[in-house]
Amino acid sequence: MLNIMKIHLLLKKEDIDCNKMRNNKIAVVFDVLLATSTVVSALEFGAREVIPVLGGTAAEEESKGMEEGSFVLVGEYQGNTIDGFLSPNPLALKEKIQGKTIILSTTNGTVALKNSSEAKAVYAASILNSVAVGNHILKEYKDETIILVCSGSSNEFNLEDFFGAGCFIDSLLKQYKGKINLNDSAIASHKFYQTNKRDGADVLKASRVGKMLMRNGFEKEIDFISQEGVFTVIPKLKGNKYLISV
Repeated sequence: MLNIMKIHLLLKKEDIDCNKMRNNKIAVVFDVLLATSTVVSALEFGAREVIPVLGGTAAEEESKGMEEGSFVLVGEYQGNTIDGFLSPNPLALKEKIQGKTIILSTTNGTVALKNSSEAKAVYAASILNSVAVGNHILKEYKDETIILVCSGSSNEFNLEDFFGAGCFIDSLLKQYKGKINLNDSAIASHKFYQTNKRDGADVLKASRVGKMLMRNGFEKEIDFISQEGVFTVIPKLKGNKYLISV
């Protein structure tokens, strides 16, 4: 019997329907600039786990009772680093997170992860690990509906998440032997990726958020984040709280 996988793409986190997520959906969340790229990189660089939270106050509450030195607070709001926190910059965090718990708050990506938590399983994906997450999903799930969640920004569509989702879809289509049904936004995302895949870094830099990061001197970070399939970590939400690599 032919296996059929369904891929539905949501263009922004505000489109998440928690009731529909409860119906055995698999959620894959993208916030390419920067939250899910930060999650992926942190686990690749040796962080113990990442706890996504909703705001700086929630992050500080989460840290209460934790052993000093066992965690780091990382976060931004509306593009500005939260006072007393580290910037959610993957390259800047590399030397500061080995073996530690990261408590992460961002304007969009951690919100998308938390709002997707009613799904059967929730994964954080970026261009860096799209191949690994795709391989894992193909092995673990059959005849499932996969909801790709583009985090977007303040109820607006984001180009970089759309491109990252298209990269993920491309990986699935190349490897899956059964039939995949894509909704129209997923089809559009894949076609956009196919047209622009040779210029991924340029796509990210041309996006609204990418331009903001470029103005703030983050060109090296965008070049790093645009590398396709270089990491093998598969961040999965456990107990609706911790992201660990499975």
